[in-house]
Amino acid sequence: MEAAILTSYSNRRSELEAFDDTKAGVKGLVDAGVEKIPNIFVHPPDPLDNNSGGKCKEFSIPIIDLERLDKDPKSHQEIVDKVLCASETFGFFQVVNHGIPVAVLEEMLHGLHRFFEQDTEVKKQFYTRDYTKKVVYNTNFDLFSAPAANWRDTFLCFMAPSPPQPDELPAPCRDIQMEYSKQTMKLGITLFELLSKALGLDANYLKDIGCAKGLGFACHCYPPCPQPELTLGATKHTDGGFLTILLQDQIGGLQILHQDHWIDVPPLPGALIVNIGDLLQLITNDRFKSVEHRVVANHIGPRVSVACFFSSALMPSTNLYGPIKELVSEHNPPKYRETTVQDFASYSFSKGLDGKSPLLHFRLS
Repeated sequence: MEAAILTSYSNRRSELEAFDDTKAGVKGLVDAGVEKIPNIFVHPPDPLDNNSGGKCKEFSIPIIDLERLDKDPKSHQEIVDKVLCASETFGFFQVVNHGIPVAVLEEMLHGLHRFFEQDTEVKKQFYTRDYTKKVVYNTNFDLFSAPAANWRDTFLCFMAPSPPQPDELPAPCRDIQMEYSKQTMKLGITLFELLSKALGLDANYLKDIGCAKGLGFACHCYPPCPQPELTLGATKHTDGGFLTILLQDQIGGLQILHQDHWIDVPPLPGALIVNIGDLLQLITNDRFKSVEHRVVANHIGPRVSVACFFSSALMPSTNLYGPIKELVSEHNPPKYRETTVQDFASYSFSKGLDGKSPLLHFRLS
């Protein structure tokens, strides 16, 4: 057994290269009828997986209804208070009546299915590890650096502030992606206003310092897995931007880490999941929490999701972000050193999804 593990380890690089060279992704393995997942996808057991059962069912992330946001000052303040509580405790919440039509959400998911269901030869034109490209399609951005690969394929692009030309986007999801990005940007600005107020700041504070300037799309496909107990759809991680808005389908699989328990985030029709990113935790000096989460693999699939990251990582800028001065004091001194978004993103990207928060690298001793 030990010899087999050593052989697998010594062959790892060549196995990764051989898989990547197919440009067929995880879906290519499934389409080929794989019954046993390759060694490169096998993850070590997570000790926290034993923390299951009744206690996990005691928790559920908050659901915040935005319908009465502009009805009257009392309702508005109640929503701000709910956003504050969720951001300080869970770091995650779901929003309903958020203004994006259900038909748009459903078409966005359909568009992803259309993209990923294309023949490999068609999708290969987008397959690359050159992240300067307008659209990047591949399996695992950290395929060659992560301890184990995740059972998912992804295509990435930035839709703001400088979106690709329409003909640069994949045809099967081109129109809906442009529409969904406009709607998501509008919702994001609303959420940043609520978060600003929750911090006791002017409503436009977070928007004015650039939190809503950049919008990145990570469109994921998690094919059905023959051995889901051996791998993960996404390793434990936090999100590196300011804020993430996630659209997931009805298969589910997202879990957040809360009080050393993995808590399911069950799909809620018409809802969007919102979570605090690392940079928002940094500038709020740990008041808002960027929480670890993962995606479990499943026999059922493919599962698709769209994670929209508010981050200006691809925009060259010398703007420094550190704990907001209004939120620090003699009794609550800054916990992080200042950094640019680009430096933070570069560090996060270089280390990959290794289970450790990049915030530790920027924390003051």
